[in-house]
Amino acid sequence: MSNRDAHTSTQTLVPFRLPDPPDRHPDEVTSYDYVHLVGNPHFLARHFGRPESTLVTAEKFITAQLRSRPVRVPDLLIAFEVDTDLYYEQNGYVISDQGKPPDFILEVASPSTARVDTVDKREDYAAFGVREYWRFDHTGESHGTRLAGDRLVGDHYEPIAIVETAPGVLQGESEALNLWLRWEDGELGWYDPATGEHIPTFDSTQAELAAEREARQASESRVRELEAEIRRLQEREPRG
Repeated sequence: MSNRDAHTSTQTLVPFRLPDPPDRHPDEVTSYDYVHLVGNPHFLARHFGRPESTLVTAEKFITAQLRSRPVRVPDLLIAFEVDTDLYYEQNGYVISDQGKPPDFILEVASPSTARVDTVDKREDYAAFGVREYWRFDHTGESHGTRLAGDRLVGDHYEPIAIVETAPGVLQGESEALNLWLRWEDGELGWYDPATGEHIPTFDSTQAELAAEREARQASESRVRELEAEIRRLQEREPRG
């Protein structure tokens, strides 16, 4: 049975759609600046693939059940093996209907959300069963630390080790995503442990395509030079 079939009866019995989240405090634009403006959701979605069952999203409600509380609005939510169509139909993530909690949630620091991010949301996401809960603070002044992560153990969170890999570079391992999260120069990075490289971004993809194009043009130019040299040698051969 498909995810879509599994949820048909629920949707028929409960024709309810979550409302749009309320307008956010002006200082909460940090989540846009450090997550969305730089294209993180797009890069992550392309990295994971399988858009029919992998959800990389943000700025919608998450709740345990329809018409229940608490409800939260994550800055970034990632869930694998879920019904992505249902998410958009319900205008949010309803754990009871999806059949599982999200695998990963990230909150970006702002002065107005500091306590909520570090205390209230941490408790709620643990109660929801979210596998990992991460916090990013480009200055370290709101959350009290620049990068922090928690992993669910039983019914509570335990801190994920954050190490300084170089002066001013902080890194932690997300088992849920099989990626390293890195704080560097106030920016958030996502690194593949298999390669040690950042997952592909628009800039890196364009640079790779440009390098491939230059290599192809150089190869074609060399082939033309060799063909011209062969013609010259053939023309200089004495005729019988």
